[in-house]
Amino acid sequence: MKTAFLGLGTMGAPMARNLVAGGVDLTVWNRSRQTVDSLCEAGAHAADSPEAAVADADVVFSILADDAVSEKVVVESGALARMKRGAIHVNMATVSVPFAQRMAALHAEHGVQYVAAPVMGRADVAAAAKLNILAAGDDHAIETVTPLLENMGQKVWPVGASAEMANVVKIQVNFMLAVAIESMGEACALGEVYGIETGKFLDIVTNTLFACLGYQSYARLIRESRYKPANMPATLGNKDVGLALSAANDRQVPLPLGGVLRDSLNEIIANGDGDKDWGALAEYAAKRARIDRSRERS
Repeated sequence: MKTAFLGLGTMGAPMARNLVAGGVDLTVWNRSRQTVDSLCEAGAHAADSPEAAVADADVVFSILADDAVSEKVVVESGALARMKRGAIHVNMATVSVPFAQRMAALHAEHGVQYVAAPVMGRADVAAAAKLNILAAGDDHAIETVTPLLENMGQKVWPVGASAEMANVVKIQVNFMLAVAIESMGEACALGEVYGIETGKFLDIVTNTLFACLGYQSYARLIRESRYKPANMPATLGNKDVGLALSAANDRQVPLPLGGVLRDSLNEIIANGDGDKDWGALAEYAAKRARIDRSRERS
């Protein structure tokens, strides 16, 4: 089975590398050449364009920044039109619900099956092939690509027959994570003005009521004020919160905390820190309380 991978960014590069390590025949494309060359040294094949990458592929993977980039790389480049009839495109990006619906319809017009498979996990999790992968689309298509997905993740979670369902679940997850980061930051700021050391507080909560990966991983960033390099830049976090607000608006679902998160992330970006990890929500919660934690280390 021939496969292709479009987009070798922070997440895509380690995911593609794990496919190659699993013995998958993989052709890769990326806007910048450096990552392509590195993967070719590991055994991948290089393509000069998205269209060339997908031409002979039975399965095409892509993980691109947002709706606009996905549209440009997959549709406007001619890649979708070049895919073989009966091929499967697995879109692993976090995209909007309307975009997922539109992509599924476009692929059907071209005789290409479309599976939405956004991932849960940061770049280090991707490198360790421990991602959790949400999958929605045709059952047979998901069954076909599952052995390939298992090279990149620890579990594949089928969530429905309509592609957008996987994106809805991913939007839900990212919204909850953003709320968790913001609430940790605000709680730390509250404690700090009363003399409660942030590291001690985070040790308590992440070893008791909140002893889970999401809280623990971001507690480390907050404790160390370590927001660069970003696994999830505030700009992308803002995009994901926007996806939640948009999806909620389409179905008249109130998301009061969504407005808080949007404003907090916009504050980070407006102050020139959009390239910081969205864990910087905690840094800005401290700043609003007139606490400067930016240089602290425990």
